[in-house]
Amino acid sequence: MALSPPPLLLLLLLLLPPLLMALLAWAATPLEPVPVPTLIPADPPLPTQSPDALFAAGAEAYARGDWPTVVLQMERALRARAAVRSRLVRCRLRCANATAGPAEGTEPQPDPVLRDLWFFRVLLRRAACLRNCGPAAPSRYRLGEELDREFGRRSPYNYLQVAYFKSEFRLGVRFYTEEQPAAAILHLEKALEEYFVADTECRALCEGPYDYEGYNYLEYNADLFQAITDHSMQVLSCKQGCVTELASQPGQEKPLEDFLPSHFNYLQFAYYNNGNYEKAIECAKTYLLFFPHDEVMNQNLAYYTAVLGENLARPIQPREEIQVYHQRSLMEKELLFFSYDVFGIPFVDPDTWTPEEVIPKRLREKQKVERETAARISEEIGNLMKEIETLVEEKAKESADMSKFIREGGPLVYEGASVTMNSKALNGSQRVVVDGLLSAEECRELQRLTNAAASAGDGYRGKTSPHTPSETFYGVTVLKALKLGQEGKVPLHSAYLYYNVTDKVRHMMESYFRLEVPLHFSYSHLVCRTAIDEKQEGRSDNSHEVHVDNCILNAEALVCVKEPPAYTFRDYSAILYLNGDFEGGAFYFTELDAKTETAEVQPQCGRAVGFSSGSENPHGVKAVTKGQRCAIALWFTLDPRHSERERVQADDLVKMLFSMEEGDLEPEMEKESPAAIVVGKDEL
Repeated sequence: MALSPPPLLLLLLLLLPPLLMALLAWAATPLEPVPVPTLIPADPPLPTQSPDALFAAGAEAYARGDWPTVVLQMERALRARAAVRSRLVRCRLRCANATAGPAEGTEPQPDPVLRDLWFFRVLLRRAACLRNCGPAAPSRYRLGEELDREFGRRSPYNYLQVAYFKSEFRLGVRFYTEEQPAAAILHLEKALEEYFVADTECRALCEGPYDYEGYNYLEYNADLFQAITDHSMQVLSCKQGCVTELASQPGQEKPLEDFLPSHFNYLQFAYYNNGNYEKAIECAKTYLLFFPHDEVMNQNLAYYTAVLGENLARPIQPREEIQVYHQRSLMEKELLFFSYDVFGIPFVDPDTWTPEEVIPKRLREKQKVERETAARISEEIGNLMKEIETLVEEKAKESADMSKFIREGGPLVYEGASVTMNSKALNGSQRVVVDGLLSAEECRELQRLTNAAASAGDGYRGKTSPHTPSETFYGVTVLKALKLGQEGKVPLHSAYLYYNVTDKVRHMMESYFRLEVPLHFSYSHLVCRTAIDEKQEGRSDNSHEVHVDNCILNAEALVCVKEPPAYTFRDYSAILYLNGDFEGGAFYFTELDAKTETAEVQPQCGRAVGFSSGSENPHGVKAVTKGQRCAIALWFTLDPRHSERERVQADDLVKMLFSMEEGDLEPEMEKESPAAIVVGKDEL
């Protein structure tokens, strides 16, 4: 049944009715300390190794054909990620319980004048509690964007060819087809139990930050209620998407259709074959919640009722938890379809059982077309992936031969910059060391920026390095520095210098390596590594072990596999140093064996190392044993599709902040070449 558009305030009340009605009276009480979610014994401990490292180890083993190690490391990666996710889920659920009020109807209704304020008071307490969930950023337990997408594509499951979540369901179906109803019932009921645990976790993980995909975040200017609507609909759409995620299976492009209802289809017949008519009727009625006009199921129900007797069959109801699930899902769909119809927020229904009356009439045909389009795209993904794999192999081959065709030695563009070492002096190809890119004062200013950004709450606040426990690091990205400058937490001039310097390095790389197409930022950040004095005695590790920036290095086999989790789209890398007053911390190149050192570069203020990101340039960083080493690390891609989203946002912010403030720039900034101020993840 199509909904008539209510006022926006009424829509807000519809979005979270349980919270609104149950918590209003409770919210009127004086504010108490915000509940901080604490870990309880039931929480799994954090793994000793991060999911990223375990996944990479499994991928390396795959490259060298070490199958037992592949299984071992991928299973560990899955368990590590599951532990991190489980702690986050438990924390979010604890926050929901800690900020929940009395049951509906147990307290008098509040005055309508104060209703909105009390409602938002509850939300503020919930948000304050949720801030304490998850590992501090950055953390070795926080998955990188690329690897998180790999887990999202179920790559570890594809390596293992095992989907643990659906094993009970598959066993139940197998026993059902083998006409062993008792065993089928046991495994299908267990599968249902695990399904709802996974569904709860999946839905909790949807309550994250708003994704500005499709918007320029600086131009996003929704009012209060529209912003709440946008974010709420995004969360609800994600929660509806859990149906697809839980029904997906490794090796198959399409998820299992009607996965949850199918459990009850199998169960009703298994209980019948086992002689339990009460349970057969319960499961049949539960299935009919989703498909009330299913002719076969209605015939089965009539037969079970006749055998058991009308008086005994009539009181049997569908399972209570499924009734709640069904009602909640229908209400979510109504809200999502309403927002689609009124606000144009897209929603593709993952279920085939949704009643027509839930969908506004003018959207029904559109929804049908979109579902057919999505199915067709899913069928084509397999062929497309094969084509992409072929292209990746060709690109990898081209990358290996890159040094034969690409020229180097072009002009450096900037006055005062000079080549200190070229590829020949560095005993390799596509390598260069350039001095004079920064003055001593600029180096000091950028170092101060890093520490000021850290103390202002940027997040890189003296955490242990993800690559060694013997060092800590401070750091800041370009966009975060500009935002902190905009807020007055760090000098805006310093943040703008940082922005310009990164662009300066990009133009220098394009010119020196004589690239015919522009470079795009893939990722960049400023990082200061500091030696922990009490952890230097007997130290044998590096600050960053030997690696390659766009492939997985297998030093034993002397190969570099260009596939995820490596950042395969990276083409060039650069490091711009801000100081040299520390001990250790030298940058060095090696052969593919990761042992034979071919060249070493000592950091100093204004010195940059630039090189191609492929297997021709394995590199690492020696241990920082005393003092602090600061550098700007940059990675570039020739493919604009992999351009860093944060850089685009930084460009927009610079335009907004400086388009009318050119006269406010310091003299040394005005003297820069125009190219230096064009508005255009690893640490090294």
